[in-house]
Amino acid sequence: MRYRLTTAALAAGVACCISSTAFSAELEVTHWWTSGGEAAAVAEFAKAFDATGNKWVDGAIAGGGNTARPVFISRITGGDPMAATQFNHGRQAEELVEAGLMRDFTDLAEKEGWKDFIRPVSLLDGCTVDGKIYCVPINIHSWQWLWLSHKAFEDAGVPVPTNWDEFVAAAPALEKAGKVPLAIGGQPWQRTGVFNVLIPAIAGKETFLKVYQDKDAEAAAGPEIAKVFKAADDARKMAANSNVQDWNQATNLVITGQAGGQIMGDWAQGEFQVAGQVAGKDYSCLPGLGVNELISVGGDAFYFPVLDDPEKTAAQEVLASSMLSPETQVAFNLKKGSVPVRGDVDLAAANDCMKKGLAILAEENTIPDPPRLNTEDTNNQLNDLFVEFFATPSMTPEEAQKRYAAIIESAD
Repeated sequence: MRYRLTTAALAAGVACCISSTAFSAELEVTHWWTSGGEAAAVAEFAKAFDATGNKWVDGAIAGGGNTARPVFISRITGGDPMAATQFNHGRQAEELVEAGLMRDFTDLAEKEGWKDFIRPVSLLDGCTVDGKIYCVPINIHSWQWLWLSHKAFEDAGVPVPTNWDEFVAAAPALEKAGKVPLAIGGQPWQRTGVFNVLIPAIAGKETFLKVYQDKDAEAAAGPEIAKVFKAADDARKMAANSNVQDWNQATNLVITGQAGGQIMGDWAQGEFQVAGQVAGKDYSCLPGLGVNELISVGGDAFYFPVLDDPEKTAAQEVLASSMLSPETQVAFNLKKGSVPVRGDVDLAAANDCMKKGLAILAEENTIPDPPRLNTEDTNNQLNDLFVEFFATPSMTPEEAQKRYAAIIESAD
């Protein structure tokens, strides 16, 4: 994948995608971006849309997707839809689309040539139901990162690790220095995320795809996943004193040197940026936990509920276009820590961690994000299992793996 952008191309892209309109409307846009880095990023979307003569009305709900998403769905199904709403790439809005509650953006996508510049094209496939496009992918996020505090390891008198095994080995020194080895917030999706990062890093890409793509229960019960549960057992021991709830609170423990590291998606970069920290100097980032350098291809997309208001309906298309303009894609994603979905933009300003991600993306050493492969029911069952596993030291890795395999066996 090539990310490049000349001044002429930028001007042409903006002219293409943000056209003047006779309509002026206020659109409520709901999302769950409330941390410092997230707020700075979403402000770029608002600025771009307001520049079209319309007005972005922010509808942020704190607490992440597990808290906000049910509220969004309830409003849409209850007849009080917003103008646009964030979901993750995948199947989260599938039932809303099938119920006819989301707008079909196929005509706009064809007019603006989304298939020509959205990369990888699988992101657009994730917006497609029965051949029609129902959402706007706006970034590429990957979960497969271990963020490490240089200050924490300096205080503990040990070198900054270069892989997961070295990180686990450094845990006693960190604890002796009064540090939390691994920061994990209390929200269920964070525990599931940690496990899903451990799978391709420890068991490999092939096993990951067997389990989540093929729903292979035998693989889920096999020796490679047993290694993953052993690593998850190490992780819960290292995170035993990580007494925070939100993901960005856990990131702050790393930023301030109170924790050695955190397994979290590349959106954590936004928090390091807001804190004024420099990649390679104040913190390190290990894609694939430094073991297997790959990244998942997931991220965020916006869906647009059907509205009974011609003015707002027209403005929805303007909003969709503005989100995909080259200028807005660069501004938003540099602050979000994610990668633009456009394959034709210049990311020379990217920091070392983002450049690592871009290099892996260019080599196409990627995996799908689990939410794109699993139904919400399966994801919720996995969340429940991992919340219990991390909170219950008496639950053995063997017992947890048995229950895990049963969930995979019954998954759609």
